Amino acid sequence: MLELYIGIYLLGVLISSISQVLLKKAALRTYDSPLKEYLNPLVTTAYAFFFGATLMTILAYKVVPLSMGAILEATAYLYITFFGVTIFKEKIGKKKALALVLIIGGIIVYSLGTV
Repeated sequence: MLELYIGIYLLGVLISSISQVLLKKAALRTYDSPLKEYLNPLVTTAYAFFFGATLMTILAYKVVPLSMGAILEATAYLYITFFGVTIFKEKIGKKKALALVLIIGGIIVYSLGTV
């Protein structure tokens, strides 16, 4: 049962990360007016996704311990880095790579402690 809710939480984090990508894509465009900047399909879809991801997180917290939430949320850094490299052709420098290794290490250490 816990695994199902962890999966729901992680799916919510992934959807939230996709929302951030949509917002970044929208921010890279130029618009004729501020209204078009905020009421375009990318932005409205991103905020709808954020809303859905929030509902998924609330649902998951019915079973997932609060202490595990921060660890599951940290996976967003991995998703965002993956999307940044593949979609936006961003480079991973030494500091960012070290930060990702530390995040992954933290997730592993927490996971070993819960077994």
